[in-house]
Amino acid sequence: MAQKKDAVVLLSGGLDSSTCLYEAKAAGFSVIAMAFDYGQRHKIELSSAEKIAKTAEVKEFVIAPLNLRVFGASALTSDEIHVPKGGTDLDKNHHIPVTYVPARNLIFLSMATSLAEARGASTVYIGVNALDYSGYPDCRPEFIEAFKKTADLATRAGQQGSALQIITPLIDKTKSEIVKRAVELNVPLELTWSCYDPVLIDGKLVPCGQCDSCILREKGFHAAGYSDPALPNI
Repeated sequence: MAQKKDAVVLLSGGLDSSTCLYEAKAAGFSVIAMAFDYGQRHKIELSSAEKIAKTAEVKEFVIAPLNLRVFGASALTSDEIHVPKGGTDLDKNHHIPVTYVPARNLIFLSMATSLAEARGASTVYIGVNALDYSGYPDCRPEFIEAFKKTADLATRAGQQGSALQIITPLIDKTKSEIVKRAVELNVPLELTWSCYDPVLIDGKLVPCGQCDSCILREKGFHAAGYSDPALPNI
């Protein structure tokens, strides 16, 4: 039997990235999962990422340290900026929300590209989505296409004719479509974490149920016709 090719999958521990990981597995790749400890408010997502990587039996799981908190400028990396609640920051037609982390996906993809080249992997998967979320500039198809061209120019593999593939299987899917696909792929949804601003209740961190990420997730599960095993309190 032919040896599986390696793919680096960016894994935050959330619904989208976890579904992306299982898409890579379904496509026949041996997965190298990559998460980032970037100073995020919701660092608990790393625990979810680790559990999902273990459940998926990935070839390698990497947590890369990356302190974006020193820059701040985002509700996810600064305690001075509050996470919006109640869907107040979901109008993507008018502004980029305060939960946008400056150039985060550009940084993440650059590091994933470096890891892929170091491991000899042919492909990088990223679970960006341009439909149901807040219009982050680094989630758009135009950004992904531009990054592909940059990676070809900036890497040895690209210059030697082995262009790295950047796969975005969820980019044009609604949140409900992602939920349905996750169920089809047997993603361990009970292990996933989406909340930006977890709260401590009885000594345990639980999803707030009110941040934009929680609200979008809840709407996605509802529209798909499934209950959310990871957010029982919403």
